[in-house]
Amino acid sequence: MASACDRLRDLTAFDDTKAGVKGLIDAGITTVPAILRHPPDTLARAQDEDRFAIPVIDLAGVTTAPSRQDELVAEVKAAAETVGFFQVVNHGVPGSVMSEMLAALRSFNKEPAEARRPYYSRDRRSCVRYHSNFNLFRSPAANWRDTLYLDMAPTGPPEEIPPACRGIVVEFTREVQRLGGMLFELLSEALGLHLGCLEGLSVVGHYYPASPQPHLSMGTSRHTDSSFLKVLLQDTVGGLQVLHWLRLDEQPVWVDVPAEPDAFIVNIGDFLQLLSNVRFRSVEYRVLSKSVCCAQSFK
Repeated sequence: MASACDRLRDLTAFDDTKAGVKGLIDAGITTVPAILRHPPDTLARAQDEDRFAIPVIDLAGVTTAPSRQDELVAEVKAAAETVGFFQVVNHGVPGSVMSEMLAALRSFNKEPAEARRPYYSRDRRSCVRYHSNFNLFRSPAANWRDTLYLDMAPTGPPEEIPPACRGIVVEFTREVQRLGGMLFELLSEALGLHLGCLEGLSVVGHYYPASPQPHLSMGTSRHTDSSFLKVLLQDTVGGLQVLHWLRLDEQPVWVDVPAEPDAFIVNIGDFLQLLSNVRFRSVEYRVLSKSVCCAQSFK
């Protein structure tokens, strides 16, 4: 077994490359390094449960059909209280904007390490930072994931946005801010409170390269979000799983969140759970190492 000193040495060497997990793939590795291996008990498979599916809420008519408002509020309220996750369709964000945002993230991550390296930083004060695992030196096992973080509000888009993303990220942010406004209106009515939480907003783009040993690696370890609300766009590969109690007297199980075409995934964060007096649930989730996703976090 590697000692703590050996592990720190390997973590430091990995971080010093400033190339992330993608750098390992580019180097031609065929096995997952020890610092990125997860023990079997953390990789329990999702359950094939026909009794449950993540709610899908159709937002068609949310602004043009007032008669649907009560129905939509009830659907959002039920999902927030029982699952903590739901998908929204017919949300008004053009499909071209969604696909271009994912393509831009892929493009950035597929650039040579020399092009990505200038953005590599662990300085949380930086409005633009690219790194692999924000908690690299604290977690028991690192995740098979690289991340581009863009702080878009309230100060506005930073000038140093990478060229691969610069043309689309502002438009994508504007569209998802509009969607966020609709969601906050529905959540506000469900709680009987005014939720004015659009001031702080971040774009977080996660990239999960194909793992040579997916049975040993994890894209994102189980956790809850500390933010207020997250609006997530995932590609068609999928990999997102939510921990859900099918019955209170049973053990929770991992449930796949299918990649619904043209949908956004919405999940409740820790801050909203606290503000709702635990009426809304911030639940644990994880991501298998096989997809690309882009999330807007409202803080």
